Amino acid sequence: MEENKEAELLQSAAALKAFLLKNSTKSNLNLYDHLTHVLMKVMDEQPENAVDVIEDISRDVKRSMYVDKQSTLQDVPETTPAELLAEKQRQLFSATQDAEEDEDLVLAEQEPLWILLYRVRVWTRENAVPQSTYKPPPVVPKETVGTGANKFLYYVCKEPGLPWIKLPSVTPAQIDVSRQIRKLFTGRLEAPVKSYPPFPGNEANYLRAQIARISAGTHVSPQGFFLIMEEEDDEEGEPLQDSYDVNPDFEGIPVSEMAESLSTWVHHVQHILPQGRCTWLNLSMKPSEDIDEDEDMEEAEEEPDEPEPEVGPPLLTPLSQDAELFNTPPWTSKMSSTLTSVHAIAVLRSNLWQGGHAYASGKKFENIYVGWGLKTAGDGFSPSVPPTPLKEYVGDEEITEVPDPTPRDERELAEALVAAQEEMEGSDREDESDDDY
Repeated sequence: MEENKEAELLQSAAALKAFLLKNSTKSNLNLYDHLTHVLMKVMDEQPENAVDVIEDISRDVKRSMYVDKQSTLQDVPETTPAELLAEKQRQLFSATQDAEEDEDLVLAEQEPLWILLYRVRVWTRENAVPQSTYKPPPVVPKETVGTGANKFLYYVCKEPGLPWIKLPSVTPAQIDVSRQIRKLFTGRLEAPVKSYPPFPGNEANYLRAQIARISAGTHVSPQGFFLIMEEEDDEEGEPLQDSYDVNPDFEGIPVSEMAESLSTWVHHVQHILPQGRCTWLNLSMKPSEDIDEDEDMEEAEEEPDEPEPEVGPPLLTPLSQDAELFNTPPWTSKMSSTLTSVHAIAVLRSNLWQGGHAYASGKKFENIYVGWGLKTAGDGFSPSVPPTPLKEYVGDEEITEVPDPTPRDERELAEALVAAQEEMEGSDREDESDDDY
């Protein structure tokens, strides 16, 4: 009996397996293989709550069984512009010298002008080409590191912990343009400065130019704290006042006096001249090596007059001599507290460079600037206007500009061309009739 039951079970199992191996009429899949792959995927991935995602696993297994066979059809490659151009050029080289005139005309209508330039005959007359007399202004060289506007090196950092980046030296051209524009900073040193006049550099250069201007205008100290160190110039032999040293005998100025009088404060950074430098440079002087001994006296007489040297306020000039701007006093001074004057300090605020401050008490002082990097522009800012256009070329008798034809002249010319063409066609017909005889 037991052997019969075991045989029946084996027979039933074989029939069930055969049923599971039966392929689907919709796809070339069977339930046996599908369940096998599903169980293998469950055992490999071991997902949480397998009973809840069993349907998704089954669907993924079915999708993986379909293999996307690559189509044997291929797209016809498009003709590239280079191939089209080569095909047109091939027609030019394949044309024979005995080609009909009509074919040349048709080809000329189809081909671009630059391809047909090799057939063009140009008739010219010898004429003197007009030469431009414009001479660009000379480039003002920048001051060397350690002098003038480049006396110090500056490093910037956008956020604490980031690396410090060295700013480049400033040029007179950058200072000159920065005085004519107003641009807010983006925080990206490599960003371009889009303005008019065009700024010669990126935001790092613009930042360096503004730092030079702000330093020259807002770095102040109590009068008598520094002493000027006069040095003799090697070229001119005149004393230079571009450096200073701490006065060891400075005893300090009362806070109340510094809060009331601007004469107790001085600038200890050199003024930047309109040239864009702290020290004026005569650009009209030629180096001795460039002077030709055989130079004609007439050329020497044509040289322009010597320019007037630019002179700014000397170093350690009192703030009381600063000029007003837009009817606004350049500085505002006060005491930090009127209640406890014993512990108060003198505070100074710049009204031209809003954000520039200074404070002093006894023998100590400090400067700080926290602002947008823009100078006060009054009620409004007016951008620079474009320069005056250059004058037209004053030509001679041989070089003159032909005036543009009027609409009446164009109509008369068109009528004359039509009449000439009709006359030529009439003469051609007469010639053909004569050939018939």
